[in-house]
Amino acid sequence: MTHSPRIVIIGSGPIGATYARLLLEGLPHARVRMLEAGPQLTARPGASVRNITDPRERARAREMSQGPQSTALRTTLGIPETTVVEGTFTARQGTHLIDYGGYGSGHAADFPAAAVSTNVGGQGAHWTCAVPRPGFSERIAFIPDGEWDELIGTAEELIHATTTAFSDSPVSTAIRKLLSEEFDGSLPQGYGPSVLPVAGDENPDGTMTWAGTDFVLDPLIEPGSPLTERFELFDLTLAREILHRDGVVTGVRVEDLRTGSSRVESADLVIVAADALRSPQLLWASGIRPRALGHYLTEHPVIVSTVALDSAKIGRFATEEDLARELARRAKNPSDPVSAVNRIPFSEPDHPFAAQVMYTESAPFRLDDDPHADNRWGYVNLGYGLRKRPRFEDAVVFDDAAEDYRGLPNMTIRYSLGEEEKREVDTATALLRRAGGALGTFVAEPRLMPAGSSLHYQGTMRMGETEDGTSVADPWSKVWGLANLVVGGNGLIPTATAVNPTLTSMAIAVRGARRLIAELG
Repeated sequence: MTHSPRIVIIGSGPIGATYARLLLEGLPHARVRMLEAGPQLTARPGASVRNITDPRERARAREMSQGPQSTALRTTLGIPETTVVEGTFTARQGTHLIDYGGYGSGHAADFPAAAVSTNVGGQGAHWTCAVPRPGFSERIAFIPDGEWDELIGTAEELIHATTTAFSDSPVSTAIRKLLSEEFDGSLPQGYGPSVLPVAGDENPDGTMTWAGTDFVLDPLIEPGSPLTERFELFDLTLAREILHRDGVVTGVRVEDLRTGSSRVESADLVIVAADALRSPQLLWASGIRPRALGHYLTEHPVIVSTVALDSAKIGRFATEEDLARELARRAKNPSDPVSAVNRIPFSEPDHPFAAQVMYTESAPFRLDDDPHADNRWGYVNLGYGLRKRPRFEDAVVFDDAAEDYRGLPNMTIRYSLGEEEKREVDTATALLRRAGGALGTFVAEPRLMPAGSSLHYQGTMRMGETEDGTSVADPWSKVWGLANLVVGGNGLIPTATAVNPTLTSMAIAVRGARRLIAELG
């Protein structure tokens, strides 16, 4: 490669941003061009739309991300028009379904809630900001423990992870105490109810500035930073084909979606970091087709419910004065429905689930005739994330004879739960009922969400130790057989996980970036 490498990154989410930042910081002569098929939503590229306080502006930003389902199609496809609690509904604002029923729609009868965002910042502009560390069997076995912990630590620094968000909230503390009483003695030491690690900056007034991809890109987009001179971000620019010959990638053929014109971006290194569905689609369209590409699809089956907090139970640990202070703090950003974040962590063997307990002043749906409508102490949205074991037959496959709405090989998703997953659904549902009962009254009964609801799609470009047909990339994220093509994102995760995958994928990207710096530098 040249002394001043030209690097093209496809996708502008947290993983693409991790590569861009580390490579520019570590290679003083490198230049990075980042390509994003969607529009820029905010003045600062990749900022979280959760930080937009004007409800109309926030809704407009989300609608811009919804690809073929924006404007007139939105209400006919089940996307809520009103503000909802993040992570509760499928096809929520900011995303568009793969199988939306229109021209060029994908096919996902087995995975009906499969959805993606198309915008600068990717899902990093819309996510819940939950960043729990993976543990036990979720970790990647061929990465040494000491190295893995350091990679995770670096990822946490990049995304501004914190374990103290809303930790001074008396209601949040009361929720943890009630859950600790319910599960006392049944969870390993250190794995009981605790504050959920999230990404963002805590403000002096007790509110949060939630992390978006802009947190990772920071020195690349900050005016006056010298790194901005070597970084370019192109929105509404669709990558159509990765150009390669004799095992070497030479560039990317792209389309300017504003003008319809095409051009070739020459590159010494290409990093594909879109998402776990469209990254393998681009590789397939480019004739890069390892046996495992698109296969071993996993996600997190999710069981959700909503509970109205019981005043007598919460009142054991929090006072009316405490609640008044909570409500005063919430009033400072009424468009952000979450005001405390707790969890019961993943642990093995008895609690292989990642439980999230999100405290909010208002219910995520109308309760007009319910006696718990306008519950003074508010509500918690309970969610249990489960594991899905990787299987070759669970896959997104591509059809060269049919095109999607962008003119790329259309996708079909094949997916089902195995007997192990079904047993764990029953176990998790029982645990969720215990948790909810300890806090109050169910106003939405526990239910298993449709497949794809988690948005945490993994395994479709999985990494592996050897080129044995069960993986797409090597332990440093290079595609087998191509010297200068790297893939990034949740699709690389080869294990069955229950925790939110962003931190894991960022740690994998940190490892890949360091390897590239060593090779190119």
